[in-house]
Amino acid sequence: MSRNVLAIVLAWACAVPAVAAPPAAGGKASMRASRHGKGHAPSRFRGVPTFADSTSEDNAAFDEPVIREAAVEALGRYNGTVVAVDPNTGRILSIVNQKLAFSNGTIPCSTIKPTIAVAALEEDVITRDTMLKVGRRKYMNLTEAMAHSNNQFFEELGRRMGFATVSRYAKLLGLGELSGYNLPEEHPGLFPAIAPARGGVARMSSFGEGIQMTPLQLASLASAVANGGTLYYLQYPRTAEERANFAPRVKRQLDIAPLLPPVREGMLAAVLYGTGKASFDQGGDELALGKTGTCSDDKSRVGWFVSYADEARPKIALVVLLRGSSHRVMGPTAAVVAGRIYRKLREQNYFAEVPHRSEWIGASGN
Repeated sequence: MSRNVLAIVLAWACAVPAVAAPPAAGGKASMRASRHGKGHAPSRFRGVPTFADSTSEDNAAFDEPVIREAAVEALGRYNGTVVAVDPNTGRILSIVNQKLAFSNGTIPCSTIKPTIAVAALEEDVITRDTMLKVGRRKYMNLTEAMAHSNNQFFEELGRRMGFATVSRYAKLLGLGELSGYNLPEEHPGLFPAIAPARGGVARMSSFGEGIQMTPLQLASLASAVANGGTLYYLQYPRTAEERANFAPRVKRQLDIAPLLPPVREGMLAAVLYGTGKASFDQGGDELALGKTGTCSDDKSRVGWFVSYADEARPKIALVVLLRGSSHRVMGPTAAVVAGRIYRKLREQNYFAEVPHRSEWIGASGN
C-alpha cells in the first residue's frame, strides 16, 4: 500500500468531521439538491419511501446480537438494508431488512467500479500508476479515480475492455448468480446478455447500467477482496445444529491477489478523503476500506456503501443499501450508516474479540 495514502490517516484523524445520526422521518434535509442552492429540487420518485421501519418483517433469531444491534441503531429510520458477513468464512452475521436484502437486485451504481478495476488490471489495460484523462486538463490514476468515484475514468476502462471482457470478470466475481448456499429466499440478480442500450459498456462500467446486483452478491465480492480472492458461498445458519456444525464452503478460488493492492488502496483513499469519508472512525485502530455508489433506477434513488474492516486483519464485510425518493438517499449517506456501525462495534470491543482467519482455521482444523 502507498505510503502517501497511509500518511493521510494522521491528517484525517484530526480533520474528518463527526458523523451525524440518521434523521427522524419528516425532518428538514441538510443537503441542498437545487442547482442554485435555493432548496430541494423536486423528486420524480414517489413510490418508495425514504423512511420506514426496516426491521418490521425480520426474524432476528439467526443474527449475531451485537452486530445486529449496531446495524439497527445505525440504520435508524432509513428505508434500507445492512448485510454483515465474515469475509474469512462466508458466514452471514446479520441481515437487517431481510425482505430487501433477499430481493431480486438493484442497480449497483458505482460499487461496480472495484470489479472493473480488477478486470482492467488483469487485462493490462492499466497499471496502478496509469494516468487517464478525465477532463480538459485533468488526469487521474486508479487510486484517485476510486477515491472520488470518477465516472470518466471507469467509462474509459469499459470502452477499452469491451462488453465481453467486462462480463467475463463480473461473472467470475459472482454477479448474475446465487451467492448463498441453501438460501431459498435468495435471487440471482441479473447480468445483461448484451451491452445496455443506454450508454453501452461505458455506462455499465461506471454506474452498473443494466445490472441488477443483490446486497448478498456485493457482500460476497467485498469478502473476496478482503481475504485475497476466495469467493465463499454465503451461509446463514438458522438452527443450533447448523451453527454448531458450520464450516466454510468455497465456491471458487480467484487468482486475483496480485491485483488487489491498488484496488484496496483506492478503497482506503475513498474512506480517508473521498466519497466514503463519512465512514471514517477517528477513534479506531482498524482501518476500513470502502466504495460508495449513488444513482437511481426506475423506482427510486439508490445509495450504496460496500466496506470491510480492518485492512490488515479483515473481520467483517458490510453492505449498506438505501432506497427512497429523498436527496438524502446517496452513497455518502450509506457511508454514514457504516461508520456508525464500525464505531459501535469498536466501542464494544468486537474487533478485539473476533479471531483472525488463521486463528479460526487452526482452531477448527479445516
